[in-house]
Amino acid sequence: MAAADTDAKLYTLQEVSEHNNSKDCWLIIGGKVYDVTRFLEDHPGGDEVLLSATGKDATDDFEDVGHSTSARGMMEEYYVGKE
Repeated sequence: MAAADTDAKLYTLQEVSEHNNSKDCWLIIGGKVYDVTRFLEDHPGGDEVLLSATGKDATDDFEDVGHSTSARGMMEEYYVGKE
């Protein structure tokens, strides 16, 4: 489980945008930063979906798909901080 938001590391969009490839893949969803590198191979929509959203704010992309409650619950495992 991630640390409380008050203890969360803050990242700028610039910092997140540097993690933009299949070996180091970060994205922002709802103001939270996630390192999804380990999830690339397991993502049901394929790794290309995540790679196309990496290094940027992917909130709209994430919400447009309509992810399940279980998918949303999995996100905590990849949480690294907030924007």
